[in-house]
Amino acid sequence: MNINHYTYRVTWSAEDDEHIGLCAEFPSLSWLAPNPEKALAGIRRVVAEVVDDMKASGEPVPDALAEKTYSGRFVVRIPPLVHRSLATEAAEQGVSINRLVSAKLAATP
Repeated sequence: MNINHYTYRVTWSAEDDEHIGLCAEFPSLSWLAPNPEKALAGIRRVVAEVVDDMKASGEPVPDALAEKTYSGRFVVRIPPLVHRSLATEAAEQGVSINRLVSAKLAATP
């Protein structure tokens, strides 16, 4: 397990008026900073600390989404990269792929 393989994202938070660093594998964690570089550095630091704590207490550490293999199939066939993108979006929202896709399909006119 390598924390450099986790899926990190930096986006602007209008609510906080700062950049926010996120990690898809740990959707409950975030880091606010005045610029994107500091937001990314902050979330990476927090993830490293959490992973160290999990290892020390014998808790299972999440696998990196990028290291998982995806079949590209969930009733209908889709390209594996689309599957990975859906898995990342679902992880960030804290829902299953099925729930995410069902919601997207229900919203389609």
